[in-house]
Amino acid sequence: MLPTADEAIEELEIAGRLNPGPWVKHSMNTGAAAKYIAEKVPGLDSEKAYICGLLHDIGRRAGITDIPTHVYDGYKYCMEKGWDEVARICMTHSYLRMQDEFSYEPETEHEKAIKEYIMNYGEPDDYDKLIQLCDSLATDYGFVILEKRFVDVTRRYGIMEGYIKGWEVAFSIKEYFEKKMGCSIYDVLPGIEKTTLMTPKPWRI
Repeated sequence: MLPTADEAIEELEIAGRLNPGPWVKHSMNTGAAAKYIAEKVPGLDSEKAYICGLLHDIGRRAGITDIPTHVYDGYKYCMEKGWDEVARICMTHSYLRMQDEFSYEPETEHEKAIKEYIMNYGEPDDYDKLIQLCDSLATDYGFVILEKRFVDVTRRYGIMEGYIKGWEVAFSIKEYFEKKMGCSIYDVLPGIEKTTLMTPKPWRI
C-alpha cells in the first residue's frame, strides 16, 4: 500500500518542519529522479517510484539521526501508516549490498532488526534498486553524477568499510537501468551537467 503523491509531499513538508535541513530537498530530488527514470523503464510505475523516492528518508523526521536509526524509524513510521511498500524502501535504500552488508553482529536493537529484515529479504526488486540508485544521484541542490555524490558523502562521513563495494553496486544498477532505458540515466535528469560542477560545502544531517 502507498500514500498518494500529494500525501507523500505533505508528509515530507511536515517532516521538514519537525527536522529542517537539506535532507528534505534531497528527498524531493530523489523522488524526481526516480520518476524521470521510471518513465523510461518498461514495466515501472513512475508514480510509485516518485512516492517511494520522496519518502525514502522519512525516518529523519524524528531528528538528526545516523543511517541505521533513520532507516528503522522510517520503516516503523510507514508501517504504522499502512504504507508497506514505502516501508520496504526505507529499509533497503541504504544497503546497496543487501545481505553482504551484514558480516558483523549489530549491537543495537534497531540494527539487529534491520539485519534480520535484510537477511530474510531475498532479491531486491526494481523499485529497491531504483531508489538505491536515485539516492546516489540526488543532492539538495539538484542531480549529480554518481562519482560526485560519492565524493560528497565521503567528505561528510569519511571512508567506511564496504563503501567502495557499495559504489560498484551502484554502477551496476546504473548499467542495469540504462539497458532497459536504451539511454544514459543522465540523459533524463534535468540540469545535471550544471549541478555536477557545483562545489558547495558538504551538509550535515
